[in-house]
Amino acid sequence: MMLSRAASRVRAAAAFRGLSSLPAEEVASSAVAESLSLSSSVPLLLRLRERPWAAWGSLPSDFLPSGEQPARIARAAPGLLVRPITDAAVAVAADATDYATRVLVDVYARDEKTGAYRLERQADDLLRLLHGAGLRTLHVPSLDGSGTAPLQKLNSVASASRGVRQSTNEVLMVAPTAFGFNAQAAQDNTFMQSTDASIDSAAGHEVTHAVLREFAGLHRELADVAGVRINLAQHSLAHATPDACFPNNWFSTHAAAEAGGRSALVLYPMKCPNRQAEAREDIKSALRALGLAREIDLATQERGGSDGRGGRVLEGTGSLVLDRVNGVAYVALSERADASLAEEWAQRLGYREVVTFVSTDGAGGAVYHTNVMMAVGTDVAVVCLESVDDERERARLRAALERHHAIVDISRAQMAGMCGNVLELEDGRGLPVLAMSSQAHNTFTEDQRRLMRRHVAALHHAPIDTLERIGGGSVRCTLGEIFRD
Repeated sequence: MMLSRAASRVRAAAAFRGLSSLPAEEVASSAVAESLSLSSSVPLLLRLRERPWAAWGSLPSDFLPSGEQPARIARAAPGLLVRPITDAAVAVAADATDYATRVLVDVYARDEKTGAYRLERQADDLLRLLHGAGLRTLHVPSLDGSGTAPLQKLNSVASASRGVRQSTNEVLMVAPTAFGFNAQAAQDNTFMQSTDASIDSAAGHEVTHAVLREFAGLHRELADVAGVRINLAQHSLAHATPDACFPNNWFSTHAAAEAGGRSALVLYPMKCPNRQAEAREDIKSALRALGLAREIDLATQERGGSDGRGGRVLEGTGSLVLDRVNGVAYVALSERADASLAEEWAQRLGYREVVTFVSTDGAGGAVYHTNVMMAVGTDVAVVCLESVDDERERARLRAALERHHAIVDISRAQMAGMCGNVLELEDGRGLPVLAMSSQAHNTFTEDQRRLMRRHVAALHHAPIDTLERIGGGSVRCTLGEIFRD
């Protein structure tokens, strides 16, 4: 027993010494192998020739061979893995974005009296440091362009130069507090599966409880793990909106750089009456409070136009899958996506191109929403090309995507597993990540997941099987993106 206690004390002491800071006199003035100045708001980044086993408590005033004396410095271990792109953006190698291989830095502040640098914080995440200083962090496969397009030709780098973003860190979600099987939507949504239990939407029903548990897990994964900012709303049975947890279909927001110089809130016409009711005044008021420059109300098209034409439908970013960086809208034509209205939408938002096609499921029926068969991120796109039967339409779709994106081509079976219903978001470090269900994550092949990870920092997923089975939509459908200027 005594030996065991002694051994425990020795191990504890050894662990403590490993976390202790080293004395300044052990630092040679020639220790700096590389330095990088990004902006006045970011400490001077340093890489040392030899990696120490702990942070030094202080560094001498003549530590920097260049004679510089910045207010703060940050020592990175083992390397920097970043490169400036513009004054406000920095490219970050994929190896630095994985939590297992991320770059940590020790931050020092200069003592005004002595000139020495005192340890301020130890083992900070470099990317959080950069993001917190206001720099935009761009995820790239590698800094030298090996194995991919040259750095300057990547969509992510081009987007920074133009000041436009493909993804956002802020979303609206509506908790499925009054969720139920939507018989109106089931008329053309073959992804929905009804049961006697799912049709019964009485308060407290076990289906609602199951969906709420799943939704809570998704909320936790996105908010607590990924660091996404979530604005959360709810609905009640009195609203009579069983699909309200899919808010992306009735509104979208667009920053000025994407939308022809003027930011916009767009409201959309929905096919089903109980889905039209999802556009509640309280939520619209909250969206208007974002202060976007204009509101484009297409929802009036539900009742038909002044020219006597019948109602037209275009269900938001369910019908429109957007390449926000390059101004391209992808639209799978269906009862929920009118081609002429999509063209009008593009003209008003300043988009350059609308790529239309027909996508079908395994039974030959039209896929009800574009966003269940494809998704577009900054540098990678997911698409079910085999669902586009017309060869010319398929070739045009592929060519449009290949101009700016690596393609993850999924099968119809993977589309049924919700692999197309994924969304790129920005995480708490400002990096692109893909949000998806666990069903989708597990249905992708290992090679497909590896390709996606070359272009995003993480694949965040949560199991929402009940919501997918009864609601006919997956994670992307639950996320209404919010873009601010």
